Amino acid sequence: MSDGSLEAILWDLDGVIADTGDYHYRAWGDIFKEKGATFTREDFMRHFGQRHDTIIKFALGDDIPPDEFERITERKQREYRRLVTGHIKPLPGAVELIKSLNDHHIKTAIASSAPLENIEIIIRGLGIEECFQAIACGTEVTEGKPSPQIFLLAAEKLGVEPGNCVVIEDAIAGVTAAKEAGMKCIAVTNSHPISSLKKADLIVSTLGAVDIGDLPVLFQ
Repeated sequence: MSDGSLEAILWDLDGVIADTGDYHYRAWGDIFKEKGATFTREDFMRHFGQRHDTIIKFALGDDIPPDEFERITERKQREYRRLVTGHIKPLPGAVELIKSLNDHHIKTAIASSAPLENIEIIIRGLGIEECFQAIACGTEVTEGKPSPQIFLLAAEKLGVEPGNCVVIEDAIAGVTAAKEAGMKCIAVTNSHPISSLKKADLIVSTLGAVDIGDLPVLFQ
């Protein structure tokens, strides 16, 4: 049972640790354009952080044969990795906070809807692959955010109670998932305005504004 104290930080990846949104948008846009579908930046931002099956069904409908779905997913992933490799930029304050958590022996995990290969490209590119004690990725759960599955899996992998976790998110669906998991949540306004993230326990404009000493206060 949770004792209501900080044990672990669970990190979303895209839009929180690294600025990758434009590469995801370009990869999706090229594919959907070939399929004759319109996919605006507003559509992308509304679904950013959600699983690929949710995004594909939104853009192309529900009647996609399984083999075509797999082809679309694999092609999007290849195109995204091609675009992002060599262009990985950390978002302000993220890497510094991750390293500070490590210095203070606070458990950390990635909890991202992305597949493992995409996650590894980012954390290796930023030189922080040794900073995480667990990774929970989208292919390991049956439901994407706003379902809490991905965060509950990350907590299980770390061996901590959900109530002792803080999630760091930028997406509306991710904040909802964190709260559904019974976790505290810090939302950073890298992708959405404050008005869309009000379910979070703390909202910041940059992780540079978050000090490690601020985290236990969330449980008071």
